[in-house]
Amino acid sequence: MRVGIIGCGAIGTEISRAVDEDGRMELVFLVDRHPERVEKLCSMLRKKPKFIKFSGEGFEELLPHIDLLVECASQSAVCEFVLPALRAGKDVLILSVGALVDAELLEEVERHAKEKNCRVYIPSGAVVGIDGLKSGGIGKIHSVRLRTRKPPCGFEGNKHVNFEELNEASEPKVLFRGSAKEAVRLFPENVNVAASLSLAGIGVEKTEVEVVADPTIDKNIHEVEVRGEFGRFVTLVENVPSPSNPKTSYLAALSAIATLKGIVSNVRVGT
Repeated sequence: MRVGIIGCGAIGTEISRAVDEDGRMELVFLVDRHPERVEKLCSMLRKKPKFIKFSGEGFEELLPHIDLLVECASQSAVCEFVLPALRAGKDVLILSVGALVDAELLEEVERHAKEKNCRVYIPSGAVVGIDGLKSGGIGKIHSVRLRTRKPPCGFEGNKHVNFEELNEASEPKVLFRGSAKEAVRLFPENVNVAASLSLAGIGVEKTEVEVVADPTIDKNIHEVEVRGEFGRFVTLVENVPSPSNPKTSYLAALSAIATLKGIVSNVRVGT
């Protein structure tokens, strides 16, 4: 399977290395606006990709060379790169799933995928329980609740919080309570998992989210509670933050890699 990757940050680096090491996949191109990231990543690879770009210019010329596009850059990259790939009939794997809380964009993604008979893959990310949620959704889901707790450093750069004040706090502080749709808008780099849960379950308006900055922890913790006709389940994941980006969890990268390996495997386990 020939793969092109958008974004060479923490997650993109892990995915690129996994593709490079798997004999069933070939890394064909990398696109990232930061040359230093690409250079650092390429130094880690056994086989450098054939094509490297530092902007979206000429991107569509690369599409005939791949079977699957992996987006791990930003929500805006979904419009810029994923839509053209779908229009070209290419399968895509989306990590910035928060972009899909936009109903019009989600409809456009679904329409192009249907028209071109291609697939859109969305990894479970940094939470567990997606399989159970999808299974329960065959019946009726009554409620889905997500509580995300992260160390204050995970919110650095977010314009909706006072980071200096947050960084000096000694006790947990609730930053947000509300719908997944609003949570993803306010914390796009922190709660992509809310979008994944919403797509698998009862939607972005009904999925409830709480975001907490907690100076007493050193991990990214996601607690999920789902109630439905099937009964109730609760999951809790204590994620190790990515060493190079504390805003994201290492499990998010591993989830994407597992999805890729599932695509090229003959036997798949799970819903």
